[in-house]
Amino acid sequence: MRIGVPKEIKPQENRIGLTPESVRILTSNGHKVLVENNGGFEAGFYNNQYITAGATIVDKAEDIFNDSEVIVKVKEPLSNEIKMIRENQIVFTYLHLAADKELTEGLVKTKSICIAYETVTDNNGRLPLLAPMSAVAGRMSIQAGAHSLEKNQKGRGILLGGAPGVDPATVVILGGGVVGENAALIATGMKAKVHVVDKSLKRLEQLKEIFGDAIIPQQSDKVNLKELISECVLLVGGVLIPGAEAPKLITKDMLKVMKRGSVIVDVAIDQGGCVETSKPTTHANPTYIVDDVVHYCVANMPGGVPRTSTLALNKATLPFLSKLADKGYEKVLNEDKNFLEGLNIFKGQVTYKAVADAFGYKYVLPKNALANV
Repeated sequence: MRIGVPKEIKPQENRIGLTPESVRILTSNGHKVLVENNGGFEAGFYNNQYITAGATIVDKAEDIFNDSEVIVKVKEPLSNEIKMIRENQIVFTYLHLAADKELTEGLVKTKSICIAYETVTDNNGRLPLLAPMSAVAGRMSIQAGAHSLEKNQKGRGILLGGAPGVDPATVVILGGGVVGENAALIATGMKAKVHVVDKSLKRLEQLKEIFGDAIIPQQSDKVNLKELISECVLLVGGVLIPGAEAPKLITKDMLKVMKRGSVIVDVAIDQGGCVETSKPTTHANPTYIVDDVVHYCVANMPGGVPRTSTLALNKATLPFLSKLADKGYEKVLNEDKNFLEGLNIFKGQVTYKAVADAFGYKYVLPKNALANV
């Protein structure tokens, strides 16, 4: 199979879809890999490494899209890339369609086959291709939040862990999934006072086993969220409904109870954000202020640590890509119900229910769409 890896064009996105080692494994199995010139440079992966691994370096993204059966990316295609996607071409990347009507419409029109990392499942219902980047984003959320709390960043001027004779600051983490667990890992390591809010009592019990008394677990339907956020200086939004837009748990009115200079890091921004006042930002301009509360809403947080992120992502995605390349999409998707969960758009049909519901498309069962090929 001909596999194309274009350079990412989203602002400050320095990850790349495949590492040289992943390319080596694919080419050793007889596949041809095209990598855009200097596509991995900012992540520390160089042209000569890709060439040694068996890749062909291509100067123009247009040539990669023209000559590849499957496009492997990290972030969703932008408008210039959507124009290059061909009918029946496979696009394998993060998509987050339920938060982006224009992207969904554009991909539907291409009649391509769009498989989203973030909705592929495993036998336990987890999201193995989303998990690595959620872990990175969760860890970065505390790092970014701590920095944003500094006075020269227009924050409250507080050190999360306090100081001798000074109490630690309060952190509230919404969502106890992969993002929340990893945020708690860093926040507790910094000696903050950490509340984790989740709707699942079972999950909260698991987190309590992991962290012990270092966290305060709170069930969402039993907590006064407005009162809780009035106590914190850092709020991390890590809620997730797989493939769907994030619920707005924090309203604009609720910001009024937060302390001046407090910080919100909305990790859910890729799925629309879980805070009403959130809007996507970039690594170049990561924050803005609403009602004296600093908002950090970078939509590609792991792109800030591209080497770590690319290595972590490839460990998860390569087994799926290898199966896709070896067997072809029809065979592998029909055989693997977990991989099939990643199929969001198939030749003009919307095959993920949350996306169809978000924008009024007719929902087509993935297996039915494949049966009609």
